[in-house]
Order: sequence, then structure tokens, then C-alpha cells
Amino acid sequence: MKRTYFTMSLALLLSSTSIFAQSDKKAIEANFNEREAISHFRYLASDELMGRDPIRPEIDAAARYIAEQFWKYEAKEIDGANGYYQHIPFRLSGPPTKGIAMIGDSTFTQGDNLLVLDGPAIDGEYELIVMGYGLEADYEGKDVKGKIVVTNVGAPDRLTPSDLFAVGREKVALAQSKGAIAVLEMYNIPSPWNFAARTLNRTQLTIDNTGGKASIPYIWISDTKNQSINAIGNGTIKTAKLEVAGKINRDIIGKNVVAVIEGTDPTLKNEYVMLSAHYDHIGVGRPDANGDSIYNGARDNAVGTVAVINAAKYFAENPPKRSILLCAWTAEEKGLLGSRYFADNPLIPLNKIIYNFNIDNGGYNDTSIITVIGLGRTSADPLISKAVSEFGLEAIADPAPEQGLYDRSDNVNFARKGIPSPTFSLGFTAFDEEIGKYYHQPGDQVDNFDLDYAVKYWKSYILSAIYIANTTEKPVWTSGDKYEEVGKELYGN
Repeated sequence: MKRTYFTMSLALLLSSTSIFAQSDKKAIEANFNEREAISHFRYLASDELMGRDPIRPEIDAAARYIAEQFWKYEAKEIDGANGYYQHIPFRLSGPPTKGIAMIGDSTFTQGDNLLVLDGPAIDGEYELIVMGYGLEADYEGKDVKGKIVVTNVGAPDRLTPSDLFAVGREKVALAQSKGAIAVLEMYNIPSPWNFAARTLNRTQLTIDNTGGKASIPYIWISDTKNQSINAIGNGTIKTAKLEVAGKINRDIIGKNVVAVIEGTDPTLKNEYVMLSAHYDHIGVGRPDANGDSIYNGARDNAVGTVAVINAAKYFAENPPKRSILLCAWTAEEKGLLGSRYFADNPLIPLNKIIYNFNIDNGGYNDTSIITVIGLGRTSADPLISKAVSEFGLEAIADPAPEQGLYDRSDNVNFARKGIPSPTFSLGFTAFDEEIGKYYHQPGDQVDNFDLDYAVKYWKSYILSAIYIANTTEKPVWTSGDKYEEVGKELYGN
């Protein structure tokens, strides 16, 4: 008898869950305005926005448009924000007209085996001092005033491209506070120097951690065999002559677009599900065969930005149990800068953000699936799989883990803090020719996007967010995940 009762109860529970799922899906269908959503998409990926480059003025038009949608749908401003914006102090830094370093018998020149990344003009000969990785502990008992600090690039546990920039800026600020005249980072890691030189010998955007003060010169030198740093360290080489002229440095205010929708549960509303996507792209570049030089970024990542806008509309009218934090990041293409700034300067305490459901994209080659970068790493995975299946799609895990995609998008800035953070991407099964045809190309436009698939993608994202925001169990990292321990520290469990 007890067994029969249990079986009936389980059946009723599953039936109830199915009914609620159908109800949520129907609510999405009833609320969703397809033409309005596609209109958002068309505008954000239009030529008028010139590819949404964070260093061009059109990025402000994109930010204002997103903020207007949050306002129109009655999502609320966050305390501490500037309206719907989180302002970010950026530093625009262009390559110098002349950059030379003479170290021993070797001469290093800008764009060849030297890159001047920041700082003013400098001309003179200065004493060198090796400081390991240039971290606080390396300075103990050492005087660097008036000297050039020489360090290894990055840090032992921070060697991804975005890490190199972030830790480098920290080193420069620290060296400057100690009285150093410049910082030379010796590029001695496996990542090819030629790629770094091609990428960085052009205008760069970084977060300004100087508080408005001028930076000291910050320079990378190719030293893949550690010859220069070893010679300096053992005293064979004691000085270097630097000559840098024509360096461009300018301050810019960037904008994350942020809003909040309060949850309905008296307790769970104090927890937040962050829905995020970057709204910038790479701007104007080399023309294609048709002469088109505007990189519209429909796939990367106007489609994701529209998903967050659609979520704002839905949840403002149908708030879930938990509160919803809406975030459109700037400067992802410049090194995940907008999300990093929020993670380091949160407008909502990070331990109140229980999940980051991020969106980023390169393209798609299979419209029957959703590719979730990080599927298999959090307890919320079954909810995502169930939600996308309601719209006839299948959620699959990252098919190309060797590409390191998880650590190359905004989600990683929150994963590092301990927040479970997958990325909800368009369906792809490999980095094939179909992906390459549009990824960071002028051809990435709305007029060649499967809009029926876009609509399913947007709706399945909302339904996934509903399930996560309403579940009684707080999502956690899968046991053994590399971010599990920091997650436990963040949430105190």
C-alpha cells in the first residue's frame, strides 16, 4: 500500500512539474513579440552602429538603446549605478611612432620584438632590477626607485591572454607606487610572440587602474629563451637605454548597461540570477571581397544582447521567485573588460549572485541544438536541457574543449569569483567553414541569420532562466570542478 502511495505521489509530482513547464512555455509564447525582437536585432547589428567598437562613439548609441529597452520594460535601476549604466574608466593606448630598447648587445624595436603597451614618452639610460613576476612579495627588501623593473610576463596561475593584460596593469600600478621608472615584462611563455605582436601593435583599450594618474612606461620584450632576463638577473647586464616617442594615451568612459527585476519570494528575492551578454563587437576593419568594412556582429553578439533585452521584457511582466540581474557588457572583444570591471566592482554583492547565465557567440552550424559552454559543470544543467527541449532543441556540451572557450568569454570573470557561470551559445558542433565564414567577418549580418532559429534560441534562454530562478535548490558547481572550492568560499558552504 505504501509503495502504491509513493508511486502515485511521484506521478503527481512529475505531472505537476510538466504542467508548470507547459504553463511557463505558454507564458513565453503569449508574451513574446517576434517582430519587436527582430527589430532589436536589426538595429544592434546595423551599419549605423559601425560594428559597436568600444572606442568609437557609436558604442554609446548602442548602450543608450539597451538602456531605453530596460526602462521601457520597467526593469529598475541598481543602487550605485549611473542610471542604467556602470561607468568604467578606460585607457586608450596607441602604439608609439618610435619604440626602442637597447639591452646589452641587443636592440629591440616596436612591432618587431618589442611592444610599448602604455605610458608616456621616455628617453634615457636606467638601471635594471629583476623582480620575478613583479608581485608584492617580490619587492620585499628591494629598492626600485628610479629603476626599470624587469619581470616575467603574467603570473604562475594567470597566463591566459586576458590574464596577461590584467596582471600586467596590476604590476605597473605596483611598480609605480614603489617609485619605478618603467616596467619591462619579458615575454617568455609558449604562446607565439608573433601573434602577440600582430594583435597588440595597434590601439589598445584597458581598464585604467591609476585613478587618473599618468602611467609609467609599460613594455613587453620578446625573450622566449630567457636570455635577457637571465643576463640582467646575474648582473651581466645592468642598464638599458629606452627611447619611446609619439605614444597615444587617452581616457574614455565605458558603459556596462545594468538593471534589476525584484523577485517575488520573500526569501529567494535576496538571491540574483545574472543574465548577461556582451554588446560590443570589433567595429570597422579590412574590407571583404565586396568592399564591406563594417563588422556588424549579428552572431557575435547582437543576438545575445537581444536575448537579455527579451528577458527584461518577460521578467518585468512575470517576475520569478529570485531576482533577475540584467547585464550587457562592454569591451568583451578588448579582453573581457566590462565584465571584469563589474566582477571587481560589483553593484550587487557577489555572494548574492547565485548564477551567471551568460551569452556569447561565434556562429552556428546546427539549428537543432544549443551549445552550452560549461554544460556538465553545474547542478543547473538538467534545467537548461529541459528548457531547450521544450522548444525542440537539444543542449550539448562544448564540442571543442581544446579551444578553451570557457575561459575566453565574460563568464570566466564570475567563475573565478566562485559563481556558477556557463555560456549559452548558438548551436555548433565544430569550428568548421560555416563558423569561420562569419566569425569576426563583415558578413556576420542579420540578413543571413536563420531568424526562426533566433526566435527559438531567445525563447529557450528565457525558459532556462525561469527554471533556474524558480528552483528551490541553489545551483552549485559539480563536485571536483576547478571552481568548486572558490564557490564554497564565496557562499560560505
